[in-house]
Amino acid sequence: MIPDTLHIGPIPIHLFGLCLALAFLAAGQVLGLELKRKGYDADVASSSMLWAAVGSLVGARLWLVLEDWSAFVRDPIAFLFTGSGFVFYGGLVGGALAVTWVFRRAGVPWLQGADAAAPGIVLGQAIGRVGCQLSGDGDWGTITTLPWGMAYPYAVVGWPYGPGVRVHPTPIYECLAYLAVFVFLWRRRRDPAPDGTSFFWYLVLASGARFLVEFVRINPPVVLDLSSAQLMSLVLLAIGGARLVSQRRWRTAAA
Repeated sequence: MIPDTLHIGPIPIHLFGLCLALAFLAAGQVLGLELKRKGYDADVASSSMLWAAVGSLVGARLWLVLEDWSAFVRDPIAFLFTGSGFVFYGGLVGGALAVTWVFRRAGVPWLQGADAAAPGIVLGQAIGRVGCQLSGDGDWGTITTLPWGMAYPYAVVGWPYGPGVRVHPTPIYECLAYLAVFVFLWRRRRDPAPDGTSFFWYLVLASGARFLVEFVRINPPVVLDLSSAQLMSLVLLAIGGARLVSQRRWRTAAA
């Protein structure tokens, strides 16, 4: 990682915020290409990303409130308007609701729109994890002696360990996993399949990757030694897997 000290004149440019903006831009470009390929107005992607940004930021903050209710109650104003804390699954839910509204107004069927959005979402996740890695926002893993372990001495949230301590660089793990999912979805986007197939594959693969990485993350367990992110991953993985199985059965029966 590098110190988070970029400036344009007197204006600070935070690395995570920069990567988050790049993530939305990349996701919007991919969505526009896919909507155009499916016969819809590519300009819908611009509106979708604008509202996705608003919805995801609100959703992420509300999710954080639910995860740390005691801190919110102690000082709600400071908690809501601090620059730290971005919970991906809260952002996913909030962004999905906002984009659903845009798709509905534009006449894009939800499953077709979700298929178009899936590659862009996971590409955005990969870019977002680059921001986590560069800024050191606390998403690192447990202590390790593996040769690729890393320290985060310039972490924006503070580095709690002493000299010589290394941890799993879990943002890199997730980034590589999400890039692999993006390649998989992008290569199969033209395959004949029922609407929603790409999106359900996204749920299975991206959620599965997050579930596995969480085992070496520092997030506290909630139930059965699983973190809240793992529990949410299991829910999304089950939804995506069930839909893929049902689609396969339907296609087999119709053949």
